[in-house]
Amino acid sequence: MSEVLKAVERAFVLKARGEAIMPPKIYLDLPEYHGDFRAMPAYVDGAAGLKWVSVYPDNTTKHGLPTVIGLIVLSDPNNSYPLAIMDGTYITGMRTGAAGGVAVKYLARRNARVVGIIGAGKQARTQLMAIREVIPKIDLVKIYDIRPDASRKYAEEMGVSLGLNIKPVMTVAEAADADVIVMVTMGTGPVLLKKHVKPGTHINAIGADALGKQELDRVLVASAKVVVDDIEQASYSGEINVPIGKGEYKVSDIAATLGEVVAGLKECR
Repeated sequence: MSEVLKAVERAFVLKARGEAIMPPKIYLDLPEYHGDFRAMPAYVDGAAGLKWVSVYPDNTTKHGLPTVIGLIVLSDPNNSYPLAIMDGTYITGMRTGAAGGVAVKYLARRNARVVGIIGAGKQARTQLMAIREVIPKIDLVKIYDIRPDASRKYAEEMGVSLGLNIKPVMTVAEAADADVIVMVTMGTGPVLLKKHVKPGTHINAIGADALGKQELDRVLVASAKVVVDDIEQASYSGEINVPIGKGEYKVSDIAATLGEVVAGLKECR
């Protein structure tokens, strides 16, 4: 994860400087299968490629497969020759976890010690792996999932693998009593409310990754300083897509992109 953090942080800087090309992702929605595919091309640091990734929420229970499955095609930008076809499932998990880690590094309070995680799936694991790299001392991790067994399993596995004190909790409010909150649910309606959150808390809102998905209530979003990874993409399919669609939030309200913060172009803490 330490290597992935460096690579992702550099990519954010290059994008903020206009030295990377990353068109917004294209969606292929298949509601009859309760899933979708996304095509995500990019050029950065002399590398050109495409990630073809799916999100099928029922995969775990119905098929014993990950919710997110992906492939990455890497091509030579000099002559377009395909260099590799790589797994994208593991890479997606690590990259997204690292993006959350970069956000915590630059936007959370320096004295942050308690982490609350809401949602105990695969992404909750790589998020914590990355946060552990950027917060030198974590006193407590609280994990909440609507499936108590998933919370207990997460606490046992991650507590051992990362050597952290991880406590399963029974409510969103308990998990949200933290310095850093990580939202990694499949929510399509507000899960975390403003009343749950203390002033100064940093929130990684990861779960909303398609039109109509939402994890935070509109009052919380309106009261927060919002930093996004990509303005166009976040406005269409990120956490702010629902309030923007309802006219409750404007693109001009966004404080910065994460790349601008990392590159030192904007100060947002």
